[in-house]
Amino acid sequence: MTSGGYDPNQYPQGGQPGGYGQDPYGQQPQPGYGQQQPYGQPGLGGAPQPGYGQADPYGQQQPAYGQDPYGGAYPQGQQQGFGGPQPADLWIRFGARVIDGLIVGIPVGIVTSFLLPSNLLVSFILTPLITTLAIVGYNVGLEVSQGATLGKKILGLRVVAPGGAPALTPEQSLKRNLWLAPQIIYCLGSLATVGLGIYIAVTINNDPNKQGWHDKFAGGTQVIKE
Repeated sequence: MTSGGYDPNQYPQGGQPGGYGQDPYGQQPQPGYGQQQPYGQPGLGGAPQPGYGQADPYGQQQPAYGQDPYGGAYPQGQQQGFGGPQPADLWIRFGARVIDGLIVGIPVGIVTSFLLPSNLLVSFILTPLITTLAIVGYNVGLEVSQGATLGKKILGLRVVAPGGAPALTPEQSLKRNLWLAPQIIYCLGSLATVGLGIYIAVTINNDPNKQGWHDKFAGGTQVIKE
């Protein structure tokens, strides 16, 4: 025992009470930077915290980038709400019909007015028959062989088969254009065709996929923007 109450044997190797890293009361040091936290948790200098694609502390897997956080996965190369063909709306389809009507109607009008004799037989029977066959044949022939009429091509539209197949069968195309057939009957048939056209326009406008009654009658055809 030395003067002043300091005993060098009490703190060997020159240690002082309460030195750095020691507890003057004999307790274990508290965890610090780079040390293991109690209960097995990493400290600030330990393992990285869980992020995308890593398991969280409760054992749950976090979604990686590009995946649906609710368990699904977006299609490759697409983001949610983007990609895929866009259905054509009512007015652009109406414009295509007008163009097609002019393309078919002008030659048919020339034939029936100037090349056929003017009599009741031509006016009541042959003219409606020729007009109906021409417009239906024009639509079916081009939809099956080209995927679109000239009017649709000009406005950047295309008709696809049910399920998105690129080519329509003759039966499918004939079904979607069958609403034009009543005009084969003089006067009354034309009025019926106009009424069906209005009904088709309403169904196109109200359908989320812009499919009219005639599209659904054909099994689910659809007009899309190219």
